[in-house]
Amino acid sequence: MISFDKIRKEAEQLAGGADKLAARMPALKSDAELRAISAADYFSAMSFRIFSTGLNQTMVRNKWPAFEEAFHGFEPSKVAFMTEDDIADLMENTAIIRHLGKIHATHHNAITLVEIAKQHGSVGDYIADWPTDNIIGLWDELKTRFKQLGGNSGPYFLRMMGKDGFILTPDVVAALNKLKIGNGKLSSKKDRASVQAAFNDWHEETGLPYAHLSRILAIWMG
Repeated sequence: MISFDKIRKEAEQLAGGADKLAARMPALKSDAELRAISAADYFSAMSFRIFSTGLNQTMVRNKWPAFEEAFHGFEPSKVAFMTEDDIADLMENTAIIRHLGKIHATHHNAITLVEIAKQHGSVGDYIADWPTDNIIGLWDELKTRFKQLGGNSGPYFLRMMGKDGFILTPDVVAALNKLKIGNGKLSSKKDRASVQAAFNDWHEETGLPYAHLSRILAIWMG
């Protein structure tokens, strides 16, 4: 397999130099910082990701204060106790996006976050403790335990919170295909395992965060 140092040097040329490439790397949080994030902030970001999927993010962001009010500041324990009557009231609230499936998903996700806090001490501990050398395992957890966090929604939510990890954007998938790592859309378990192994090797080789490896691949391919 090609050395990642060669990929990085080619990406530096495409980006206009090492400094410009470094400036395009995503910001990440330490484990301590991830633990310090409140459950409400995790829940708000998760819900924003869900409600903004397929829509203009600026429009959703402008409505978000109304969402915060309607969903009790995204305190999981409060949203978990919402009733069907409460959900019906939300469907009459013109200040938010009235998507019944996403509202039901938000209620379900609140219940799941309460369960996770009981199991792991806090939502922040759950996110911080998950090993990045098996980030695909966390993707599977998010897809299985939560609603509407399949596909790239789970990985993008983790990136929003500052959790290290790669994302299989179209450019990254194309780069991995070019390197003959996995095949096609990389959606099978076998392909995902191959991709995780490749990122683990590159991380060991370079010492770079997985998110930076991912961004460099995208720039190299783009």
